[in-house]
Amino acid sequence: MKMICMGLDISDNDISCCEDIVNNVDDSLSRIIDDNVIFSKVTNVTGDDITVTSIIKDDMTLEVTNRKVYDILYENALGFDDLRGVSKTKDDAGEGISYAEIELNPDYYPDAVVIAFDTYCGESFVSDVAMKATKAIEGMDNVGSVSCSVVEDIKEIPGVGFVSSCTDDPVIVASVENVNDVGVVAGAAMGAILGYGNTYLVKKSTACNVIPGSAIFSVSAIMNCNVIDLSGAFIHRCRILE
Repeated sequence: MKMICMGLDISDNDISCCEDIVNNVDDSLSRIIDDNVIFSKVTNVTGDDITVTSIIKDDMTLEVTNRKVYDILYENALGFDDLRGVSKTKDDAGEGISYAEIELNPDYYPDAVVIAFDTYCGESFVSDVAMKATKAIEGMDNVGSVSCSVVEDIKEIPGVGFVSSCTDDPVIVASVENVNDVGVVAGAAMGAILGYGNTYLVKKSTACNVIPGSAIFSVSAIMNCNVIDLSGAFIHRCRILE
């Protein structure tokens, strides 16, 4: 089993992603659900970036599933820079889709935490932030597998093509094999991100109305094929009690 995340900008502006795009993509993704693709939804909407997360049973169908998701994104896009940044050859690879995949243990529910970033000007520090968050949760109790989309060189997205290290707005996905540790894992990643200068936690579908030089991020949990926006719960938890 695998969990696959694709993060990209298919909006027609640099600030937000309209509700129609999200709904249309989600509706189209529902049509690829079958005996093998057991989950495929928009899990995060962060500024003008959306993240599609899918779960497949048979690893042999990875390329086919990725291509189906790419085609759905292309069919519903209003902006095409990230989609067209994906190339069939390494030499032509550009700024494209942020891609992460993890192996899932079939003995557990496919529960996970998905973190997605958006920058206004492609601020380079966001890659370092994402890597620090990834390292913060690697090896934690009941974390099965972790992947971060940050590209150091050319990266191949199976079934889709190649992207370059210019690809920004990373995604992180981590499987969690105990429901009681979902909040622990999400909290550890968030702590690593918020400890970095100029990073802000936002609710799903929040526009990127920040001073340039900043980055926003959203945090979702996938629980038994349900998507939960964790921002509200963590914001409530962070209130100072007097």
